[in-house]
Amino acid sequence: MEALSIRHPCYSEDAHYYFARMHLAVAPACNIHCKYCNRKFDCVSESRPGVVSRVLKPTEAFHKVQEVIGTMPQLSVVGIAGPGDPLANPKQTFETFSLIKEAWPDLELCLSTNGLKLADHLEDLEQLGIRHVTVTVNAIDPDIAAEVYERVHWRGKTYRGREAAEILLEQQAKGIEGLREKGILCKINSVLIPGVNDGHLLRVAEAAKAWGAFTHNIMPLIISPGSPYEREGRVGPKGAETLAVQEACSAIMPVMRHCRQCRADAIGFLGGDTASAATLDTKAIRKTYTPEEREAIHLELESQMLHKQEQRASRAGACGGSSAKRHPNSVKVAVATRGNGKINLHFGHAKEFLVYEVAESGPRLLGVRKVQAYCNGTADCEDPGSKRRVLEETVAMLSDCDILLSAGIGEHPSQLLRETGITPIVKKGEIDKELIEAAKFYRYLGKPASIAKPY
Repeated sequence: MEALSIRHPCYSEDAHYYFARMHLAVAPACNIHCKYCNRKFDCVSESRPGVVSRVLKPTEAFHKVQEVIGTMPQLSVVGIAGPGDPLANPKQTFETFSLIKEAWPDLELCLSTNGLKLADHLEDLEQLGIRHVTVTVNAIDPDIAAEVYERVHWRGKTYRGREAAEILLEQQAKGIEGLREKGILCKINSVLIPGVNDGHLLRVAEAAKAWGAFTHNIMPLIISPGSPYEREGRVGPKGAETLAVQEACSAIMPVMRHCRQCRADAIGFLGGDTASAATLDTKAIRKTYTPEEREAIHLELESQMLHKQEQRASRAGACGGSSAKRHPNSVKVAVATRGNGKINLHFGHAKEFLVYEVAESGPRLLGVRKVQAYCNGTADCEDPGSKRRVLEETVAMLSDCDILLSAGIGEHPSQLLRETGITPIVKKGEIDKELIEAAKFYRYLGKPASIAKPY
């Protein structure tokens, strides 16, 4: 089944450097209410699930794909992930998929759902050839789930508390097992909520593996303004806390490390979106591609990706393989990047950092740290002023790292990083190559393994 995900950037860590995806916002309604969500709040500058600039009709979504596919040859996947739940909007969802499948049968189709109505639509998914489905499962214990979900709308009635949770969990398990029976690849998403399910996600991982899921994506909580969780004063986990849970769950089943918690109208590479569904200007892109040219490009990208995989496997084999546990001589490195596997972003412009562990066997992606961009230019970086708090929060988010790799950095943030124990290195180039060189440099400086920061 893994071969099905080779060009899917959300299902394959390697693919996200080479292939792009497109989310179509055609599903406005939702049949559950999560306590971290407020669907009345929307901001075009935000990047989180459920956020869109505009909800599209199926025909509008079709024309949007038509605009993008000819100018973005790396596009391999079209999905529906909201802004509500695709299966709470079956007419819009399946009409959109039908239009796309007929016009571009080579595109992979996928959807993301809470799973409440998944079992009702297994036949529809199979008939449309949808081979990738993501289901968000935040708990398998009804008492814990009742702390996550405020209400569930099921068969014409609204349920609350434990009763609502029991209905949702029963339908999720039924739907996910049904995906396995039909050979549809399933990814489980779980939102890590401190004080609610942080000690419970190991059990979710065990259930996901038993259901036959392909991978487990553990995402840090993002609280929507005006949501019940915001009113309760809850906060998201620190980067190291998310990493610790991911590492523990990775001993049970594969864990996704490169998730960006994308908008429901995202277009482009993960971490390097071209634009939202409302702002993409295809007139500014001169080159267009025929279907034959697109397939040739896909084959070349796939070849490059497989070559990288072979190189990494060779290094791992020569050094005795890799482990989910941190190697005692490894170095943890944060990278500022616009995507495409390159170090190509100034520290102050980064809205996220990729965090890697670099051992003798090579680099291993640990996860993504979302931050607020610190500056808009060199002057801001040199004189933090009112942005001091943003800078301090960013450095705190990276405090478990040994090295920071970026295309540029101001003196003030560089000094603050060094005071925190992080070595800033300005470098441009391929991430994999520069990670290995930076780790060698760090060890050459004589940093003993005994002071390496723990997870």
